[in-house]
Amino acid sequence: MGWWLSWVVLTVAVIRDIGVRGGDVTYDGRSLIIDGQRKILFSGSIHYPRSTPEMWPSLVAKAREGGVDVIQTYVFWNLHEPKPGEYDFSGRNDLVRFIKEIQAQGLYVCLRIGPFIESEWTYGGFPFWLHDVPDIVYRSDNEPFKFYMQNFTTKIVNMMKSEGLYASQGGPIILSQIENEYQNVEAAFRDKGPPYVIWAAKMAVELQTGVPWVMCKQTDAPDPVINTCNGMRCGETFGGPNSPTKPSLWTENWTSFYQVYGGEPYIRSAEDIAFHVTLFIAKNGSYINYYMFHGGTNFGRTASAYVITSYYDQAPLDEYGLIRQPKWGHLKELHAAIKSCSTTILEGVQSNFSLGQLQQAYIFEEEGAGCAAFLVNNDQKNNATVEFRNITFELLPKSISILPDCENIIFNTAKVNAKGNEITRTSSQLFDDADSFQPNSSCTEPVLHVESLAHVASAFVNNKYAGSAHGSKDAKGPFTMEAPIVLNDQMNNISILSTMVGLQDSGAFLERKYAGLTRVEIRCAQQEIYNFTNNYEWGYQAGLSGESLNIYMREHLDNIEWSGVVSATNQPLSWFKIEFDAPTGNDPVVLNLSTMGKGEAWVNGQSIGRYWLSFLTSKGQPSQTLYHIPRAFLNSSGNLLVLLEESGGDPLHISLDTVSRTGLQEHASRYHPPQ
Repeated sequence: MGWWLSWVVLTVAVIRDIGVRGGDVTYDGRSLIIDGQRKILFSGSIHYPRSTPEMWPSLVAKAREGGVDVIQTYVFWNLHEPKPGEYDFSGRNDLVRFIKEIQAQGLYVCLRIGPFIESEWTYGGFPFWLHDVPDIVYRSDNEPFKFYMQNFTTKIVNMMKSEGLYASQGGPIILSQIENEYQNVEAAFRDKGPPYVIWAAKMAVELQTGVPWVMCKQTDAPDPVINTCNGMRCGETFGGPNSPTKPSLWTENWTSFYQVYGGEPYIRSAEDIAFHVTLFIAKNGSYINYYMFHGGTNFGRTASAYVITSYYDQAPLDEYGLIRQPKWGHLKELHAAIKSCSTTILEGVQSNFSLGQLQQAYIFEEEGAGCAAFLVNNDQKNNATVEFRNITFELLPKSISILPDCENIIFNTAKVNAKGNEITRTSSQLFDDADSFQPNSSCTEPVLHVESLAHVASAFVNNKYAGSAHGSKDAKGPFTMEAPIVLNDQMNNISILSTMVGLQDSGAFLERKYAGLTRVEIRCAQQEIYNFTNNYEWGYQAGLSGESLNIYMREHLDNIEWSGVVSATNQPLSWFKIEFDAPTGNDPVVLNLSTMGKGEAWVNGQSIGRYWLSFLTSKGQPSQTLYHIPRAFLNSSGNLLVLLEESGGDPLHISLDTVSRTGLQEHASRYHPPQ
């Protein structure tokens, strides 16, 4: 769904022990309790369809090596039920295989069924066929919606039960989530909002999974469902559980932020993440999930409106699954430090007091046993000298020091020991052979004026390209295109290609949202305006002919006639194809599309996502130039690359590259192509 067209490699040994075995999962006001033991749990979000099954073992292993205890994932309704009652759990959609991989490596699972997920995923994870259900109102006390939501939720729960995957069955799933940040939109539904919350919680609990359910950012989550926090500073912003019998859980600690076309990447430092994780623990938090620990790739047209193909590349594991330092290493040290005194933190009595104007101490003491302390310096710029238990400590600016014995500092959030690493790109093949690439492709001073609530509009007058324009993620209302055109004295044909780059993923009343052209006019120099919005009969075609013919699949290449490229072309709406061999080695493979404009790329029939190089940031750079080709998509030789170029890019200067990271924790391998 989504994009509509109308008319150092770290060598990690994957540890496969007998796997984690769950048990009874309960909770109290302090923490989750698994098989009778209190737990401080560090979790990392890894979304199974944003990588490949071949990548899952390495991703999970690197998360485990980094001190992660739990893997958290959404469940993607529109992938699994593309048509009512027809289900797909194959390939990247194989949820059971993903969970069993996590179990085999000894980690737990938090399963966020939703089934509304947002997640910068097209249509918030809803299958678009829901839109056609009569009288439906999403995410409200509405019988048609509740019927389909309950049907899918039950389908997933029963599948997990049949595989014995809940902790109550000895499996790894210790938490499940129903709904997602509903309180953000609840007021819009007025009297249909609160009953829906109560219904959703009751429906979930009655499925009897044997493990707790959570609702994130839902302060009125009905008992026994736990309300949780999402954000970057939950140690400061979370109002706490809505009952003293519920633990303090943080389901989304954003390690970066998603990026949109035309936007710069958001860089969040390892020090800032560590500070807020530690503060949350010091304030009695016991579960923290990093969103994302590995973001991955929005393959195909799965990204929501204007969101780029690369997802949370600044996470501890980058888009390709390589370790990003110092973020990964710093958090690993933090996890080890907290776990070294976790018993005292969970069983001790908490107290806190001031050490200065901007300094604070949080202490956990067990009677006659251990003592652990967190010394906080909130001064953004200056060191602080404090006296704690007759010992003088020097605290770094904006930092928290961990003292597992209340005497010795073993970790400070602002002191980073892990060495940084940088991405290294090695060119493997330049697609510059023109013989190999093949394309398929009485009013004065008239101007075509188009207003649209879609994302892009491209105009053609008498079968000649006239111009294009686009909106942006933050734009309010329709965007405008004005293109000077040339008209014949006789009949003229105007065609407008309206494009969506992903569907909206959040907000109330998604079922009422629409997009597309709102006004089409020809404006003349003498102030005449010809309005074509409603006064003429328009033809309509969904999709492009090349898409309906599946010409990105090898078996359909002969359905059309291809011609050779003699030079770079600026022709919009062109299809290109070429064959290539895979680079040797195991380094991740990327397609460098820096000379292209806007479109989509397929490798061996599988879409690696949209590209939009012509949409520049405020610094004059594309938001993304490298596009991940998972090794699982490739054969050793004879790979087919097909590009749909919408705006007229140059395919003769794109290249196939490999990437690696160099640094203390990584081993770099470089591929040197022959001359």
